[in-house]
Amino acid sequence: MGIIGLFLMPLLDILGILVNIYFKVVAIDIILYWMLHYKLMTVHNKYAEKFMEILKKLTEPAYKYIRSKVPPFAGYDVAPYVLLIAIAFVGSFITHLSEWIRQYM
Repeated sequence: MGIIGLFLMPLLDILGILVNIYFKVVAIDIILYWMLHYKLMTVHNKYAEKFMEILKKLTEPAYKYIRSKVPPFAGYDVAPYVLLIAIAFVGSFITHLSEWIRQYM
């Protein structure tokens, strides 16, 4: 592995970890939304409310951007699912890029 690979690999590893964490945050947000929607869970606990507030702060900026580009489909907000697919794509790209760097640099 060359000098470029030695510098890029730790950065790609850290970026991959961050993408993986954000993927899980969005997935948890989607699951909790459906649990609240079907009344399988309530948010009358101060800790649950705080947790939902943190999730909203982490996901809402990305949802807002996606909503400005992708309109609701049949009255249904698809922004969380578009974001989840985009994050999966970026994670896969990072994985393949790091494998390519290990192999060719």
